[in-house]
Amino acid sequence: MGVYDGASYPFITHELQILKSRMAADMPTMGICLGAQLMAHALGSRVYPGPAKEIGWSSLKLSDAGNNTPLRHLEGHAVLHWHGDTFDLPEHCDLLASTEIYRNQAFARGTKILGLQFHPEVVATKFESWLIGHACELAAAKISPQILRAETLMHGKGLAQAADLLFAEWLSKIR
Repeated sequence: MGVYDGASYPFITHELQILKSRMAADMPTMGICLGAQLMAHALGSRVYPGPAKEIGWSSLKLSDAGNNTPLRHLEGHAVLHWHGDTFDLPEHCDLLASTEIYRNQAFARGTKILGLQFHPEVVATKFESWLIGHACELAAAKISPQILRAETLMHGKGLAQAADLLFAEWLSKIR
């Protein structure tokens, strides 16, 4: 589903209202994948289908701004990507990370607002449920679950350690 699917999934409209209020009040807000897209939309940016599905493991290219945030803990680690939509960078936000396919992978407004298009929260030991829950999407995109499973075994533990540092530092800065 996407930000633009509010007619089919009414919770999206409600979620956008909550996000607008939270971010207008500069309350701590982190969004991952659809969450980042909802945040971008709530901040006035366009969200739309990207050039291709980005599903799999690859590293991020951190911007100079990104290197000065908790995202620096992800440097040298592959992260999981699983999306087909993208968004324009919201006004008054810093671009923190990109990939070759999608320029806007992470953004921040100050230290309290953080949008992440990728998935640092993935737990390798629970990844099989992702493959099962998205079997139709993977088949339609001709993406091998065997390859995703193998890449998760290769990268999952390192990402988990780096993500723990990312989350701990972000939380410490908003207290």
